[in-house]
Amino acid sequence: MTLDKTVATPAQAVADIPDGASLAVGGFGLSGNPMQLIKALLDHGAKDLSVVSNNCGVDDWGLGILLKAGRIAKMTSSYVGENKEFARQYLEGELEVELVPQGTLAEKLRAGGSGIAAFFTRTGVGTQVADGGLPMRYDADGNVLKASSPKPLHPFTPGPAAGLEEQQYVLEEALVTDFALVHALRGDRHGNLVFNKAARQFSPPAAMAGRVCIAQVEELVEPGELDPDTVHLPGVYVHRVVEVGSQIDKPIEKRTVRPATEHTSGGAES
Repeated sequence: MTLDKTVATPAQAVADIPDGASLAVGGFGLSGNPMQLIKALLDHGAKDLSVVSNNCGVDDWGLGILLKAGRIAKMTSSYVGENKEFARQYLEGELEVELVPQGTLAEKLRAGGSGIAAFFTRTGVGTQVADGGLPMRYDADGNVLKASSPKPLHPFTPGPAAGLEEQQYVLEEALVTDFALVHALRGDRHGNLVFNKAARQFSPPAAMAGRVCIAQVEELVEPGELDPDTVHLPGVYVHRVVEVGSQIDKPIEKRTVRPATEHTSGGAES
């Protein structure tokens, strides 16, 4: 691995991702989806992928295009409500799904990238998240073929000096994947990345969790041009960088606007 981590094209960046690989993919809703890398992976043809991501995009965008092509065997996600094809594949037994609370998923990725094997959290205690039984795979008739297993619980008193009572916590194991795919607003040749607004939500922990992190950036700059205080993810976590430009599609998942008549003042539209 050299200090200059740039590759020429998205196709070159994902060329060694094999069938059956596990991927951590950044993005929050449709914000920050590494679309050029996802499209290149679609063209590359890798299948039977196990993907960890906040969501699976929509039917024609984000990870949804890999799902529609039948390339994803398992999804580990916290939100899956906008993709009809996802629901169909899950309920008809074509897709394995592991549902994880959103904050827990982010921490499982961050912990994996930080060398932390597991952690305890209150989230999920008293539910199927901790007790087991969440359907992960159905058969074609709607019967549960595979369900989540129970997780260890342990009592802790996190703040005895503050008078807090002992409570149960559930053990969650960290996530480490073969590859990570993320989108950043700006990056340098050393792999230091700057994300934009909502795209920063899951992208840094996803990048950290991948043994090989591939980042597409809208703008590639030279080392030293980024203010170190603005870097959201240091290059030590990033292995490949490909510039895709800023003239790329960035669809909005749900656009909600108010009628112009609601923005009136003194009888005239503002």
